[in-house]
Amino acid sequence: MAPLQIHEPGQTPLPHAADKVAVGIDLGTTNTLVAVARDGKPEVLHDDHGQALMPSVVAYTDDGVLIGKPARHALLDDPSTVVASVKRLMGRGAEDIRALGGSLPYEIEPPDAGSGEGASDAMVRLRVGGKALTPVEISAELLRGVAARVEAALGHTVDRAVITVPAHFDDAARAATKDAARLAEIDVLRLVNEPTAAALAYGLEKGAEGIYAVYDFGGGTFDISVLRLQMGVFQVLATGGDAQLGGDDIDHVIAEHFMQERIASLGASGRSRLTPGEARMALMSARLAKECLTTQMTGNWNLDAQGAQTSHDLDRPTMDRLIAPLVERTIDHCRDVLADAGIAAADIQGVVLVGGSTRVPLVARRVAEFFGQEPLVDIDPDEVVALGAALQAEALTVGSDQLLLDVAPLSLGLETMGGLVEKVVHRNSPIPSAHAQEFTTYQDGQTALLIHVVQGERELVDQNRSLARFELTGIPPMTAGAARVRVTFMVDADGLLTVRAQEASTGVHQEVAVKPTYGLDDAAMAAMLRASLENAEGDMTARLLREATIEAERIALAVDAALAADGDLLTAGERTEIDSLVAAVRAAIKDGDRDAIDASATALNTGTGDFAQARMDRGITEALTGVSVSTLAETVESGADN
Repeated sequence: MAPLQIHEPGQTPLPHAADKVAVGIDLGTTNTLVAVARDGKPEVLHDDHGQALMPSVVAYTDDGVLIGKPARHALLDDPSTVVASVKRLMGRGAEDIRALGGSLPYEIEPPDAGSGEGASDAMVRLRVGGKALTPVEISAELLRGVAARVEAALGHTVDRAVITVPAHFDDAARAATKDAARLAEIDVLRLVNEPTAAALAYGLEKGAEGIYAVYDFGGGTFDISVLRLQMGVFQVLATGGDAQLGGDDIDHVIAEHFMQERIASLGASGRSRLTPGEARMALMSARLAKECLTTQMTGNWNLDAQGAQTSHDLDRPTMDRLIAPLVERTIDHCRDVLADAGIAAADIQGVVLVGGSTRVPLVARRVAEFFGQEPLVDIDPDEVVALGAALQAEALTVGSDQLLLDVAPLSLGLETMGGLVEKVVHRNSPIPSAHAQEFTTYQDGQTALLIHVVQGERELVDQNRSLARFELTGIPPMTAGAARVRVTFMVDADGLLTVRAQEASTGVHQEVAVKPTYGLDDAAMAAMLRASLENAEGDMTARLLREATIEAERIALAVDAALAADGDLLTAGERTEIDSLVAAVRAAIKDGDRDAIDASATALNTGTGDFAQARMDRGITEALTGVSVSTLAETVESGADN
């Protein structure tokens, strides 16, 4: 008999192999972050250049799939190969995309005309780099990029993860997020609402207790949650928001302003429709304007499309006027959530800001005005969600004294006669939980009951999101109203739903784990995984080649700049040798041999070492020119004393 292993509380070892790790992932619209926690202390993982933020951008180039900053750079070369902000499309069907009125800067694949009924519910696909890709597949690439960062930083593969989602993500978007993780071969320990994760990080880091509001304004979504923090228990009192309101909408407003100026400047020629690639470049200019105007009062940006370039001035007061309606929509949601929680703004002990859009001065100012206090900003709003997710990942693997009590963001119900909705689980109900309600038949002799599950707050079925349909058969024929069918809704900790229907007299029952029709079925998931495995080696080879090319190009450009600035430090022979090394790098890049690229880049680094030292010596000499020995000695002595 094997001996039992007994551990002190809080010292239980990780229940997975030593070469694997559980992490927290903030899969954001604009940026993605990953963090890991050890002994209750979370930290965000950085890349080789010390950057925590990985742009949520994927490029499908001839050289393979690029993720993060390399993908963003590819936007300048060929915008048609690049996709960003895909989080806004998670769990959305073709009908949803049509409702956006063509505002997306992507080419959308038309639904399969041969799919018949339900074609409008088919998962949306984007035409990127000559491929038709679902948001799930694109998000899986981002998660693979996260896994690569973890392995590079810690030397461990990602075993399991807590992934955060907007509190107002519906069941379809949550299911799509789990599908993306499954496709990336990451086991999801739990989906945690982003505001809840932020409160978790803030509460544990600062020892905060009381009622707090978490104002989460990210790149693609807005959430406002009110939580009670008390003795390690994080209870969500109410949550609200908009899954289609975020920093991307601010970018759209600014880009539209620029386009109106462009039309005024160019006349009729400025009215022609932009290509998807040009639209993405216009949105990039608008995003740069927004980011610059968070720290400065004015600036100038260019739009280059259809062979014509226009220049656009923008100042902060004008930007504030343009985006004010969007900011006021967030304040309206804050007002509604406080009413749902049954508290006043004065009852809030602190307001935690989350998401990059909270850096916009107007946003922080309006939040302070509404709540009557300055927001808490002592944890980086970009990192706080990932930190909280890491703490929850540690809690679910090692153990913790904390307890998360979240809520359902939207009501769940059934269609009844006349196309009406009977709500079974009301929004802001605590989860995980189970709710049951009895229904009956409508006609004499009815032997089956169609169960149509919907999500939303409206009273009519066609005004809500359809989640699933299934049929309960085997009901004994009775007079109308005699049968008793008990329908139970079970919502798990991820906010995902299972529905069970049982007829009382016979015990016949049917159960379904709700999966929206535009989710990935098992066959589609298996096909994607198989394709991923079959192409894994080729994809990785192409990616490594691209990364080596980018790094070699960076080194060559840096040497070019150094030669232009300080080439007079070299003899004719030294200059010829360095020029030869640079030419070798560019020749290797052209040939596309990764080993040759790496070797030539290393040789260039080594061969320019003396030149780099000479440049450093010149810089020091210039800095000390005119400084007396006594002054220098005093400076050194003062530095030693400090």
